[in-house]
Amino acid sequence: MKNRLKYWSLLVAACVFFTACSDEFLEVEPKGRSLEDNYYKNAEEAYNGLVAAYDPIGWSSGDYITKLFSSNAGSDDFYAGGGNAQDITNAQVFSNYTLDAATGPQGSLWSKGFSGIFRVNTLLLKLPEIDMDDNVKARYTAELKFLRAFYYFDLIRFFYEIPLLTEPIDPDNMYNVEQVPADQVYDQIEADLLAAIPGLPTSVPRSTEAGRATQGAGHALLGKVYLWREKYAEAAQEFAAVNGTPGGTSQYGYELLDNFAELWDTSNKYNTESIMEVSHTSKSNGVWDCIGCTEGNILNIMTAPRDYNVLVPGQAPDYVSGWSFLPVTQDLVDQYDRIEDKRYPATISNIDSLAQAGTLSYTPGYQNTGFFLAKVAGKQSDVSTGGGNYELNFYQNEYEIRLADTYLLEAETLVRSGGNASRAQALLDAVRTRAGLTSVPATVENIMQERRLELAGEGHRWFDLVRTGMAASELADKGFVAGKHDRLPIPLLELTNTKLVQDPAY
Repeated sequence: MKNRLKYWSLLVAACVFFTACSDEFLEVEPKGRSLEDNYYKNAEEAYNGLVAAYDPIGWSSGDYITKLFSSNAGSDDFYAGGGNAQDITNAQVFSNYTLDAATGPQGSLWSKGFSGIFRVNTLLLKLPEIDMDDNVKARYTAELKFLRAFYYFDLIRFFYEIPLLTEPIDPDNMYNVEQVPADQVYDQIEADLLAAIPGLPTSVPRSTEAGRATQGAGHALLGKVYLWREKYAEAAQEFAAVNGTPGGTSQYGYELLDNFAELWDTSNKYNTESIMEVSHTSKSNGVWDCIGCTEGNILNIMTAPRDYNVLVPGQAPDYVSGWSFLPVTQDLVDQYDRIEDKRYPATISNIDSLAQAGTLSYTPGYQNTGFFLAKVAGKQSDVSTGGGNYELNFYQNEYEIRLADTYLLEAETLVRSGGNASRAQALLDAVRTRAGLTSVPATVENIMQERRLELAGEGHRWFDLVRTGMAASELADKGFVAGKHDRLPIPLLELTNTKLVQDPAY
């Protein structure tokens, strides 16, 4: 079988079978309905539908909005940056907390989540009647429930109250959909994951199925859901199933890489630390005419320095000339022990100091600090030589969940629940030891600080600040208002002629 799942490049003509890519949720025209009714007749079409259900995980919108870009811009570790204060306005207003229902990243994030849910629900409805192997069908069912939980977990963390859809909505009823309380959504997420985990494989072959859901990913996601609901003992149990013995190899084969920098080697995909990964490829040949159609990693070009030019070969990073988004804040830089912490040079590039030394030149962008996100800044060595525009076709994957993340989350849940203190300490120590640092007590404060340093730029910080109630203080300088900016407004277009009600804070 061709290695299609590794790159998730097959969209099943998604704009035909699952509504147009540009349509908003609840604004779908029924023009593709007859085609959909005649689809899903055999195993191949079911497989195509499964690939399409995964696909929104890695979506970027036509205005470059992604979950990773947005959550980084909204945190205290980055500014939005770019060329000027109007460059990708939907990210700027999240970074400085001037967003409203009409402007912000919410439209793209809402559409992405509900597009994924729509695809999942459609295939779940069709799957029982498809003539195919029962074991394969059972696995697909488990994967789809995992995906529905994943999409809903993102949506409920970003939005106040949302619709809960567990089956396809007839076009005639789309405008009558109503929101439900957040706890009802969380209950469905938990139910989906508990149903999914036993049917997921313990591992998948990297060469043919890398990127598909596994039991480890299911336990890790369920642990995160429990943590958000402050079910600390249950969360610790789920994370323990993933983590195994701190510093060792878990039952699912996960283990920390010895060298932190190797996590950011673009060829080191689906390594032993990776639990859930967002796949990108240079093979989709993305072009400017359809930015949202590319399966490349657009953050690679977005975060590289503007007008970048190496003046002394071998003395400066081999970055491409990019757009200077997500400049690193001085506050994040100051948190690192720049001498001892091995993570620092793999996380942050001090381009200003190299420019002053004469080894490179660049044009400072908007909100420039001189510090750039080394984890994802695009490299010349990774420029695609295939079709399409190279800027849209970088192939670096993104970690959605990795082992150091779940180590630190388990340590946090153990401390908060009064659980095994020695295990919490061992989990924290394992992460710090790899970084070349000595032990510190396993307190909530120290664990949250470690998460900031270990996972900088990976999209976790904003969620951590909101979850723990730290956002009001840590983001005050950016304009964050408690009780309002810990979620996004419902997109304005979704309120037109529907029964959806805007978040009262907006």
